[in-house]
Amino acid sequence: MAHIIVVGNEKGGAGKSTVSMHVATALARLGHKVSTLDLDLRQRSLGRYFENRGRFLNGSEVGLPSPRHHDLPEIDASKLKPGENIYDHRLSAAVAELESDSDFILIDCPGSHTRLSQVAHSLADTLITPLNDSFIDFDLLARIDSKGEKILGPSVYSEMVWNARQLRAQAGLKPIDWVVVRNRVGTQRMVNKEKMQRAIELLSQRIGFRVAAGFSERVIFRELFPRGLTLLDLKDIGVKQLNISNIAARQELRDMMKELNLPGVEIDF
Repeated sequence: MAHIIVVGNEKGGAGKSTVSMHVATALARLGHKVSTLDLDLRQRSLGRYFENRGRFLNGSEVGLPSPRHHDLPEIDASKLKPGENIYDHRLSAAVAELESDSDFILIDCPGSHTRLSQVAHSLADTLITPLNDSFIDFDLLARIDSKGEKILGPSVYSEMVWNARQLRAQAGLKPIDWVVVRNRVGTQRMVNKEKMQRAIELLSQRIGFRVAAGFSERVIFRELFPRGLTLLDLKDIGVKQLNISNIAARQELRDMMKELNLPGVEIDF
């Protein structure tokens, strides 16, 4: 039975596709069978990432461990019963087809509220929510007072995760392991950074998620996308000496993978 990882956040620009690509590729490098799905049917950032990777590998003599990316299957709408949703069937058919031959299925959700995203969250064994270090992004999880110190109540995305948890409980499935990944955190010590840390720790206790460190803001991630590469691929393509920023980014990936604590995964890169 495949372990399903969902990468979700209803706000764009949080780094979901970058996190998805690096987590999926890291798992493949560790010897696991990994399948991926991109539920953003319009923008397809993760799908484009894999297309870029395929073109790069076809044009080079390098072989890189890679996940298997899949499109959602088409469903004949005429065969649906009254009230059934075609997107539910497309996602469930994809998962059913992949889980027998996958250790992990990673699902990258769009940066908006869609039916596909809603269903995917209810399938998650592990939910990864990348969150930019900003109270604008934090507002998606919870409303907070003007001083940034008191939680006033959960916001729309937290409520969706709560509903997904309820659906899983009703189906007798194990609870979602929800991990909020602090992404694009500045390296300098700043008042906003410290306030965000306190607010996230307070909210994690209130609504039940774990907090993990993600990636700092680095130029390297923009440079990797056109070739479909990840931090772990650099040495394999002939980069003999990584610069300080690249080494630090690899360490961030290693730390994040450890904190995700995925079943059967031993980090050795």
